[in-house]
Amino acid sequence: MRLTTKGRFAVTAMLDLAMHGGKRPVTLAGISQRQRISLSYLEQLFGKLRRRTLVESVRGPGGGYTLARSIEKLSVADIIAAVDEPLDATQCGGKENCHEEQRCMTHDLWAKLNDKMHEYLDSVKLSDLVAQQATRKEKVKVLQDRRGREAAAV
Repeated sequence: MRLTTKGRFAVTAMLDLAMHGGKRPVTLAGISQRQRISLSYLEQLFGKLRRRTLVESVRGPGGGYTLARSIEKLSVADIIAAVDEPLDATQCGGKENCHEEQRCMTHDLWAKLNDKMHEYLDSVKLSDLVAQQATRKEKVKVLQDRRGREAAAV
């Protein structure tokens, strides 16, 4: 079981869009540069995100992408599902044919893990990730200010 690059990049790109969006659309080129994600890969991801109505595209000069929903309503699970990223700890994709076309002894364990993963990812909203980043930036700024004062005192 693992979350692949597709899901990770989709969440990262949506977080970047949430942080840099607002009054005007955000370009994929900007996200690509800030997050070091291939522009062509972002185009594929945002095509899927747009089809699932998580983002809206704005054409023309000054165009780009905006969020189609509020960050309080967008969950990490929504984003991962939009890019067709399966999160499945079972070996059978839930078909219960894990062991020689039979249900394996640990099927329930892995199926419950799937439920817990989905429950957790659905509980994490894009607004939570934005808030975490804001807190992280504030902590970095405080550390930099302290270091600057200590260097000036020397």
